[in-house]
Amino acid sequence: MFFQRTLKKEISCVGIGLHSGIRVKLVMKPAPAGHGLRLQRVDRGRVRAEIPALSDYVVDTSLATTLGIDEKNTIGTVEHLLSAFSGLGVDNALIEVHGPEVPIMDGSANPFVYLIKTAGIKRQVEPKRYLRMTGTVTVSDGDKWARLGPQPPSSDTSLSIISHISFDHPLIGSQSFHFSFSDVVYDRQISRARTFGFLHEVEWMKSRNLALGGSLDNAIVLDEYSILNDSGLRFPDEFARHKVLDCFGDVTLLGMPLIGVLEANKTGHALNHKLVQAVLANAEAWEPVTAAEWADGTLPPFTVPRLVMGESLF
Repeated sequence: MFFQRTLKKEISCVGIGLHSGIRVKLVMKPAPAGHGLRLQRVDRGRVRAEIPALSDYVVDTSLATTLGIDEKNTIGTVEHLLSAFSGLGVDNALIEVHGPEVPIMDGSANPFVYLIKTAGIKRQVEPKRYLRMTGTVTVSDGDKWARLGPQPPSSDTSLSIISHISFDHPLIGSQSFHFSFSDVVYDRQISRARTFGFLHEVEWMKSRNLALGGSLDNAIVLDEYSILNDSGLRFPDEFARHKVLDCFGDVTLLGMPLIGVLEANKTGHALNHKLVQAVLANAEAWEPVTAAEWADGTLPPFTVPRLVMGESLF
């Protein structure tokens, strides 16, 4: 059976907010079964209401995914952190943010993966509840599209994400990456892929007091012909892998681990969120299932995610 997971202990970090440019402290705490992933702003001496990591609380997707309850209680740039929690199969945590956004760290999800694994992961006694796709839902915007459908019976994984990108740049061009979920594969092949942008876009945003914390330390930056980062790429197809990372973070807002196949073409946070909304609005295209249905053979025997280092029953 698949059981819910939380952190074994509290852990924290400090980093720069990508868009605000301010120093932000992040604290991740264990939470009881059924709590889900929730974020809470605790800056300026105030403790605001918890914001569930659910689609209903998305308030902006223009530059990143931002969650909020009202205009004074929002938290931005949540996608990499949520991706890390989902990638390691962690269902329940309280995330305190001492600022307006989650720190960008190195532009990937890997620092968050490291922190979660350092804290340790505790297996809880309650079973997970999954969202299993039984039909197909598609959304589009011009030549951009995203499609979420059921896994074929022959599949040995619960979730596949296939990302296609195309940029008119000599170092990117057209790329695709196919991710078959396990926490180990996520850690090694997805979590280290960094966000990227073009120099002219960065200059434009900074002229408008956006991306104030952006630098070569937390993003891949390209000019017209080359990559400006001295260290180069971590993977030849790092750009497509990062889009998978973002997709995984955005579909976390479904509120349940996903069983299905997600294929995305040139998508960003806005279209990812549009897909999540369309799925939740189409109740005939999915069904909630529990881990017990694996035990009685109701569902195909997907590969059980491997236990990550530090996981405990206690």
